[in-house]
Amino acid sequence: MEKTIAGKNIEVTEEGYLKNMADWSEDVARELAKEENIELTDEHMAVIKYLREKHEAGEQLTIRKIKNSGIVDIKGFYKLFPGGPLKKASKLAGIPKPTSCV
Repeated sequence: MEKTIAGKNIEVTEEGYLKNMADWSEDVARELAKEENIELTDEHMAVIKYLREKHEAGEQLTIRKIKNSGIVDIKGFYKLFPGGPLKKASKLAGIPKPTSCV
């Protein structure tokens, strides 16, 4: 399915995840964040960029890895991305939904 995000037509899954990581930009992340009622801060962007780097390196993403990243602790991660932090952060990072998320 196609959706207009940040003025670009972008292919997304039924759940709103980008089908092509190359379509991602900070503007796309900000617009997706608005849909989730999240206003992105520098801390949000640090987590998002960390997730993108780890995904591109082929690493399996888990909440434990976020905790060990040194960017944010678990409590802070849940505060930044309430109601499914790894799912929401992955969506905003333009990467596929983590297999560990239902």
